[in-house]
Amino acid sequence: MPELPEVEVTRMGIAEHLDGARIESVAFGKPLRWPLGVSSSELVGKTIMSIARRGKYLIFKLNQGVVLVHLGMSGSLRLQPRVCGPLELATHEHFGLRTTSQDLVLLDPRRFGAVVWGESLADARVAKLLSNIGVEPLGPEFTPAVLRSGLRRSKVAVKQLLLGGKLVCGVGNIYASEALFLAKVRPTRAANTVTNAQSDALFAAIQTVLGSAIRAGGSSLRDFKGADGNSGHFQTQTRVYGRAGLACYSCSTKVVHITQGQRSSFYCPVCQKA
Repeated sequence: MPELPEVEVTRMGIAEHLDGARIESVAFGKPLRWPLGVSSSELVGKTIMSIARRGKYLIFKLNQGVVLVHLGMSGSLRLQPRVCGPLELATHEHFGLRTTSQDLVLLDPRRFGAVVWGESLADARVAKLLSNIGVEPLGPEFTPAVLRSGLRRSKVAVKQLLLGGKLVCGVGNIYASEALFLAKVRPTRAANTVTNAQSDALFAAIQTVLGSAIRAGGSSLRDFKGADGNSGHFQTQTRVYGRAGLACYSCSTKVVHITQGQRSSFYCPVCQKA
């Protein structure tokens, strides 16, 4: 599933081409998770003023209204040059915009993605989707004190808390495993037993890992590609994720794989004793 780094990489890749572009036509393939909420013709003629991100949602701010895009389990947005004739979608392409700049298509083989219209961010449908998202891990609202407080209030395993998204958003499976390794915290440890020193180390690790992932173009474990069609490379830099049975880069102990909440966790039993 595309997580925060992949969505941010996508945002950066399309914003530089679509900011200020006018929508000329809209195309839909097979239905996505939710209906758009307005006739697609209502988008025609509107201008994309900017493209923001909240959690794993992309927010297309138009001169009138907003469009939220979620990439679902396997989606990616691709830019492609305009061609003569109507905008036509290929297999697994379920939404497309023709703009005065370039065409933008949503490729989503599993169709868990979503494209939702709202009159503003205060629109009931939009506000509901964004209401339960935790603080942005790379934004000013995420502080060491916020993380410490959130950990103290929960008895669940620290990795499960990070994946839940209500304390801090977008720290997906691969990034949670990597951040916990850097902070030397075992993923199974109860969140409320994490010390202040460990919490501060985890805060720094989350920001380091996510920043590194964005610079690497995200992770392409399965389907993800950036707006330019290129794969991300962070998966080649992981210290524990996907390395079960291989030697830890820090101490040479074999990396362990366990299952937590139906998700794979990886850790070093020596470096992450506590």
